[in-house]
Amino acid sequence: MAGDQRPAVRKPYLAGGAEFAALYDVKRLQVSQWISRDHTLDYRYAKIISGSPYWLLHFVKGFGQTTPRAKHLNEAVLDRLVKEQDPGHWVREVGQLPPLVGQAEVVNLFNLPSGALLRKAVGTGRFRPADYTLSGSPIWLLESVMEDVPALQAGARGVEWAVDDAVLTALRGGTYDGPGARIVPRGKAAQKPAN
Repeated sequence: MAGDQRPAVRKPYLAGGAEFAALYDVKRLQVSQWISRDHTLDYRYAKIISGSPYWLLHFVKGFGQTTPRAKHLNEAVLDRLVKEQDPGHWVREVGQLPPLVGQAEVVNLFNLPSGALLRKAVGTGRFRPADYTLSGSPIWLLESVMEDVPALQAGARGVEWAVDDAVLTALRGGTYDGPGARIVPRGKAAQKPAN
């Protein structure tokens, strides 16, 4: 792991539900309704991270022109998102994304007892700041996290920060199906039996 030299990874431009809504000057609930009620939006151009969708910003900026009634893109919000995520790059397909992780994936990667431990480590500067904060949630480039593992382990006091190699392999290979890999229904949808 320590000898594994990987090239630096650039951040792809992304948008969570809150950013998607801001780009079209609608409430966040509207984005959910485009998926569940209107069926004009789906997750084909989204990566599920810690149970939430994060769409390719390239897709989001063109979304308004793909709907039956064209939607106007807020260019000022688009410019702000691009500046916040710079240095970044445009990605057109989900398969082109580098491995990305949120709190659920990091907790599983290090077999941490809870997300609170990760939040504390971030808050005290022991764990790197998130590469993104989208829709209020932190997201990291997996390789950035892995670069910090030796320092995390060297300074460990109550937690080993031992990497689960199976989880790491799955995250890198795009086959991860552990905590955070799926959207968990909430509210009334959570009460419906699974088919």
